[in-house]
Amino acid sequence: MNRIRVIPSLLIRDGRLVKTVKFSNERYIGDPINAVKIFNEKEVDELVLLDIDASKLGLEPSFDEISEIVSEAFMPIGYGGGISKIEHIERLFKIGIEKVILNTAVFNNASLIQQASNIFGSQSIVVSLDVKKDFWREYRIYTCSGTIKQKETLEFSLKKIQDLGAGELIINSIDNDGTMQGYDLELIKKVTGQLKIPVVALGGAGDINHFIEAVKVGASAVSAGSMFVFQGIHKAVLISYISSEQIESELNKIQ
Repeated sequence: MNRIRVIPSLLIRDGRLVKTVKFSNERYIGDPINAVKIFNEKEVDELVLLDIDASKLGLEPSFDEISEIVSEAFMPIGYGGGISKIEHIERLFKIGIEKVILNTAVFNNASLIQQASNIFGSQSIVVSLDVKKDFWREYRIYTCSGTIKQKETLEFSLKKIQDLGAGELIINSIDNDGTMQGYDLELIKKVTGQLKIPVVALGGAGDINHFIEAVKVGASAVSAGSMFVFQGIHKAVLISYISSEQIESELNKIQ
């Protein structure tokens, strides 16, 4: 029986931890290092860090800042943001990042997926796609923190990234981001039906039942942001995590 991964996803802007709703209405959450220390205590298995400004502003990853965060972490960390060339990936691995997450680079330099996969192994190369429904209810891919709509169809992009050697896909619903009302199950089902690589669902989780729903329609792992940083109807900031025992008990019922 494979254990289902539950992965906190943290957004960083200017060295600060923030959270968005539908990729806007940004709210300051706190210091990334403090959050990582709390997740250490919660015995989180894996963590994702996404710099939401780097690619949009044409910046490279903030290596010193990332290194400081990684030095405090007891769990594997995946990082995305500003990665545009193989030298960035190599440097990130050297400072302790376990997985690199490519988003904008998938469309600006798609060969980077294949190059990185050949050098470092596909298991460490993750692609993240941010997806939103258009007026005709068709899924469209956006990059640069949701500001640029790509011409490629979702179906074409999925085939491309798998053929190029990506080892995993994070599929993120812009429409559901931060709402805590549940994942876009139609999107997850559509994506997992086309791919053989593992798919991580992101965007909309508010409770463990949403995790279960995502896994039932094909997700290999689930990720969340707001669920782990807000609590109560007033959304007070409180870093939290579901206990390993609860995860095992609830999610393994569906395997």
